[in-house]
Amino acid sequence: MRLQPCRTQFMVTHNADVSGTPPYPVGTPLPVSLFPWIARKLIERVVVSFARPEDLPAEAALDRRSLDMFQTRSSTYIPIAALRSSEYSIGISSSADGIDRPEDLLPKLRLLGELIVNTLERSKAELELRERLEEIERLKSRLEQENIVLRDEIKAGKGMIIGDSDALNYVLFRLKQVAPTDATVLILGETGTGKSMVAHALHDMSTRRDRPMITVNCAALPLNLIESELFGREKGAFTGAHARQVGRFEIANNGTIFLDEIGEMPLELQAKLLRVLQDGEFERLGSPRTIRVDVRVIASTCRDLKEEVRNRRFREDLYYRLNVFPVSIPPLAKRTGDIPLLVEHFVAKHARKLGKTFASIPKGTMWALQEYPWPGNVRELEHVIEQAVIMSPGPVLLLFDQLDREACPVEPDGSKTLEAVEREHILRVLHETRWRIEGQRGAAAVLGLNPSTLRFRIRRLGIKRP
Repeated sequence: MRLQPCRTQFMVTHNADVSGTPPYPVGTPLPVSLFPWIARKLIERVVVSFARPEDLPAEAALDRRSLDMFQTRSSTYIPIAALRSSEYSIGISSSADGIDRPEDLLPKLRLLGELIVNTLERSKAELELRERLEEIERLKSRLEQENIVLRDEIKAGKGMIIGDSDALNYVLFRLKQVAPTDATVLILGETGTGKSMVAHALHDMSTRRDRPMITVNCAALPLNLIESELFGREKGAFTGAHARQVGRFEIANNGTIFLDEIGEMPLELQAKLLRVLQDGEFERLGSPRTIRVDVRVIASTCRDLKEEVRNRRFREDLYYRLNVFPVSIPPLAKRTGDIPLLVEHFVAKHARKLGKTFASIPKGTMWALQEYPWPGNVRELEHVIEQAVIMSPGPVLLLFDQLDREACPVEPDGSKTLEAVEREHILRVLHETRWRIEGQRGAAAVLGLNPSTLRFRIRRLGIKRP
């Protein structure tokens, strides 16, 4: 018999059922209030033995009533001390009065009880050890995954910002100004302009360069997971949370966190992010414990956050916390002088992957590349060059029909909103790719977007397939 840790219930764990044994249920918790006097004595490690219920003292009236209910007339209970617990007892009960108890019964019964209890406790300890080892393995696996993420992000940050235009040099000048500080930086620019590359360059220039930079794509994470990804969760915090998870802010402690596409963050999470920016503290999901971190925040967006604030889709106080030091990345169409250097870089990069060699890029090809408006910016340029490298036999780079002039945007209509222009552009690309989103020739690749980001924007803009 074992007293539960709450000391309000007890349970018969094992029972040797012979003729005349009272019908106590095995494995079912029973209230201690059934036997308050006997339970108190056993907790005090006092042996309880009686030949008849009437032999019990007056204060055991409730115990006598319960003994009668369980058809028990005589019993002997011995408390058993174990390494991990003293809340066990072993007993002999009978439905008859005055059962025979030899003189050596108590020591033998105590020895048997100690053997049983120690076996139970050892099994329990082994089970707990296995569970802890499994938890360690889960945490180890999680750590390995996080290390892979860190290694991939570190590799991604080793690229160069390529170009020598005045517009790009001004961006680099701004980065050098803010890099030595811990100020929050907001990187602004169209999709595909290289905001992520600029964020990595800023981190590499900063005093935190020896610590990790953790990237979170706010548009790619499902709404029901973004909070636990950012701030972490405890085991059992919600359905499916089978293990404790460390959030990205904790991983980035003493380093940098890059919140890509911050304009897509749900409004209900913006208050929690504001608290981290203001006070450097938060709580994991399912935990009351406050965690403090020292993190440099870099955010990026292709949205007009002022317009988002006016439309009540973005918190004004969070906007001012993020907009401490804005850095605007010009679209590729406004720095066409950088295109030759970018083309040479992308040709060398993808030719090396394919084991090809290109000796020259025709002047006509370069002219066409510089004349094209590049709505998808640098990411679209790399996509076009990669296709050209694949299709060209060499040693001369050929464009074939990668530049679709019908895809070039017409003169902008001043009466259209930015959202309407974005919707039309995405619709045009979806029609051209026959509504294929993923893959090398899919709409996401043409637009220079992550497929999950494109799907999010399709839903937000209300785009339906005809």
